[in-house]
Formats: sequence, C-alpha cells, structure tokens
Amino acid sequence: MHRRHALKTLALTAAGLGLGATSRPSEEAPVPVQTATGPVPPDDLGVVLSHEHVMVDFIGADRVSRDRYDPDEVFGAALPHLRQVRDLGCRTLVECTPMFLGRDPALLRRLSEASGLLLVTNTGMYKAPYLPAYALEQSAEDLAAAWIAEAKDGIDGTGIRPGLIKIAVNPDAELVPIQKKIVRAAALTHLQTGLPIAAHTGSGPGLEVLDVLKTEGVAPGVFIWVHAQSNPDQSKCLEAARRGAWLSYDGFPATRGDEPPKIELHVRAALDAGLSDRLLISHDAGWYHVGEAGGGTFRPYDAIFTHFLPALKKDHPGIEKTLLVDNPRQALTPEVRRL
Repeated sequence: MHRRHALKTLALTAAGLGLGATSRPSEEAPVPVQTATGPVPPDDLGVVLSHEHVMVDFIGADRVSRDRYDPDEVFGAALPHLRQVRDLGCRTLVECTPMFLGRDPALLRRLSEASGLLLVTNTGMYKAPYLPAYALEQSAEDLAAAWIAEAKDGIDGTGIRPGLIKIAVNPDAELVPIQKKIVRAAALTHLQTGLPIAAHTGSGPGLEVLDVLKTEGVAPGVFIWVHAQSNPDQSKCLEAARRGAWLSYDGFPATRGDEPPKIELHVRAALDAGLSDRLLISHDAGWYHVGEAGGGTFRPYDAIFTHFLPALKKDHPGIEKTLLVDNPRQALTPEVRRL
C-alpha cells in the first residue's frame, strides 16, 4: 500500500472510531476502556493488575493455531486462579498475550463472565520469531491500519475490541529496523485510537522508543515500559518515567523471603525518587503453556496482595491505591496524547 493511501486509510478509520487527532477536551467524560465483555468507564476498573497472561503459545507465528489447544482445558486451568485474585480484591486483569502468541479474546470473554473479573486484551505485534511473514514486508502504515481495524470492529469476528496496544522491542542497545517499524505502527495506531502502548522492553532500548514516539508526535505518557525490573541500568527507566512514561514492574515472585527481592527494591527506589505516579505493578503470571501437558504449571496472581503490599504499605501508607487503582486507570484510559 502506498504511504499516502495508507495514511488516508488511517484517517478514515479514525473517523469511524469517533476519535480525532487531538486530545479529548478535559470537560468531556472519559472514553471507556474496552474489555472482553464490553466497554467500561475508567472509574469502574477498580484494582488493576496491568500485566498478566492466561495462555501463551511459543510455537512461532508460522505454526500457531487454535487447533493446538482445547479451550475447555485452558478454561478449567485458569478459572480458579482468576476467581482467587478476584476474591483478593482485584477487579480488572490486563491479559497481555499478543496475536500470534496465543491471543484468544473469546476465551477471555468466557473467563470474564465466569470469574467476575474484567479482562482486557490487546492489538499489536510482538517480535521475531513471533511475527508473521507479512510483518516484515508491510509498512508501518499498513500494520497500523489493521490494528486500528481491530480497535474499531473487534478481533477475529468476536466483536471484542482491544484495550491497549501490545508490542515488543529487541533487547539490544539500539532498536533493530523491524522493531522500530513495529513501534512506529503502534504510534500511528495510538494517534487514531488513543490506546496506550505497552512494549515488552526489559533491558531493551526504552529511551529510543520514546524518541521514535516523539518523531511521530506522540507524548511519552502513552508508553508503558514493560518488565522494567529487568533493566540492569535503572537510571534509564527512571529517566523515562521523568519524561512521563510508565514503568511496569511486573515480575513479583510467588514468595517473599526475609530480604526484599530486587523488584521490590526497584519499586522502592522509584518511590524514593518521587515517581509514585509513574509506576504500575503486576505479576506477569498465569502462563498456560500450549504444548505442555496440562498447560504446565499455572502461576497464580496473588503474591502482590499476600506478600508485597503488606510490606510496602508499612513505609508508604495508601500506596496500594496509587499503584493498583489510580495509575492503571490513568494509563489505560484511551486518549490521544500528542506532544
């Protein structure tokens, strides 16, 4: 598709979404957040775990298929854990498995209805070898047009619309061309939908992601640095947060020993740096593995509630509302954010 034609397509699709290229006037009601069971006002999200999984399939984009798993078996494995975290006070769980890695919105809708949790799915793409062949050939504008169509019409005929854009970057010091294109496509999608961009970044070039977004006219507050705890140079993460990005510390272990784990120390350091309003916390748990017997070991979503918040609240009273209610509500509320 020619660049000019692709950009025209983006603009037409944006009109269909009812979203313009400018930010929402402050006096208007917030745009609802899309969940597997329909749109909800941001204030109804409640306690949010902002980065979790139900099911993943790492077979590769060229072989991934819904014929590779039994949805009833996945449902049975995941439901007790979703009910458990609901009983611990969680209201919304963001399911971050992207397309070609096991994304199944219809299964999420079924689990949401059975568990009483709101579940949020995504559009976007990951990284090689979990990218389809066409992602290597198409332009950023072409990719964005398809993601915008999912935001407008729903995913795979389900009518379920994504609540965020999930992408990934490479772990190298600089963005490789294909992942830079994915970031550009995410930026173009955001400008037409207002969806936030959650990028599997870890030790990767998060500051360069912000530079790419800046080139496209997108504000830093759109970007969620996923797996921030994995970066050995936390100064880069803190710099991104100072620019306005979100830091997602999403690898809390199942238990807490006598000494705080490194992820908790990172969160405390960010709090001490005055960045409490830029932080998200979650487990990156679940993980029914397609191809393993019974899906392997399903990791529960409970450690933050049972081990870490009680310790953190002693030094930071009220921090649970900031990290699990206020920040994710702001991060997930769809709004076109331009520089």
